[in-house]
Amino acid sequence: MDRELHCVSRMRDARGFSLLEVLVATTVLTASLAALAQLFTIATRANSSAMATTCATVLAQEKMEQLRSLTWGFDTLGLPLTDTSTDLTAASERGTGGTGLSPSPPNTLSRDIEGYVDYLDTFGRVLDRGPAPPEGAVYIRRWSVEPLPANPGNTIVIQVLVTRRRTRGTADTAAGLRRQPDEAHVISVKTRKAS
Repeated sequence: MDRELHCVSRMRDARGFSLLEVLVATTVLTASLAALAQLFTIATRANSSAMATTCATVLAQEKMEQLRSLTWGFDTLGLPLTDTSTDLTAASERGTGGTGLSPSPPNTLSRDIEGYVDYLDTFGRVLDRGPAPPEGAVYIRRWSVEPLPANPGNTIVIQVLVTRRRTRGTADTAAGLRRQPDEAHVISVKTRKAS
């Protein structure tokens, strides 16, 4: 009998988890899983933004290489030689009738100015040029060519800005232009060299 009481007393001490303990553990597990799901959402959004920024950077660098390859030097007589007619906005190979390395109007990077803008699709193909993006345009690529104030006759500053097709806002000026997420802003200086 003493032995039976001892077993019953032992069973009362080993009852297991109470309903309250199970409820607390389930709540902690649910909160942890919800936080983990939010982290996956944030990571997916960050990856998407990084991909768009990378694409914009490649497109900006492509235009910068096109602009830097244009003639900006001296001829055999030592006179300045500047390509001011190559059309870099054409969807095909370089044509004539464009702006080349002609100085751009003010605020070219914040407005769509013909001769200094083109529109691209998701794959980076040029769709059109002009004052308004066509249907299917995903990226807007703008560039400016400005003489360097310290040496305006022989040095130019080339800037290329690639943005996703959306409104940037009206506060963007040449002095206040800041790169936004999903954008690329590339700047280069080019000096005349003898041919």
